[in-house]
Amino acid sequence: MKNLVFFLLLLVSFHSLGQGLKLTTAIVIAQFDRPEDRYTIELNTTEILNSLRIKAQPSLNFLKQGANINNLINDSLRENIKTKGYDTYLFVNVKGYDRKFKASKTKITVNEILERTSIYSIYRDESTSVSFEFIFFKNNEMIFTDIIKVSNISDRDSVLKKYRKVLESRVQKKWLN
Repeated sequence: MKNLVFFLLLLVSFHSLGQGLKLTTAIVIAQFDRPEDRYTIELNTTEILNSLRIKAQPSLNFLKQGANINNLINDSLRENIKTKGYDTYLFVNVKGYDRKFKASKTKITVNEILERTSIYSIYRDESTSVSFEFIFFKNNEMIFTDIIKVSNISDRDSVLKKYRKVLESRVQKKWLN
């Protein structure tokens, strides 16, 4: 009996692993210290998602200029976002440079991720690659994580150009299905 239960649980977990994210809406929240990095990543990510028919908005559209990102915890702001039809929060940050990183499996809440600070910028001199981490939340619960690696970079502009290309491919493969 224990073997049958184990087998069924294993089968269900493999089935769920084969399922993609099925992303339909998203508020994009880039976690960077520099405002220009935050703006650039939120805007580029939103443009890619919208071009693939995913309803997306940058968090900057919901926050007052210069407001702290932690204001997204505010219940009235969350309710405003929900009434506009958005149910998924997508956090984007840099995981690191020049190494192969894996997506985090540790479950955290929106409040916990908002308390994190990023020590990385989009581009760092002498780096040949940068890994971006994407963490998705619905109903204050982490539902999906992903990492993309942008390689063969030489400056900030090359990072952004390759980020758009790699992200569009990843969204089509893993986030829409």
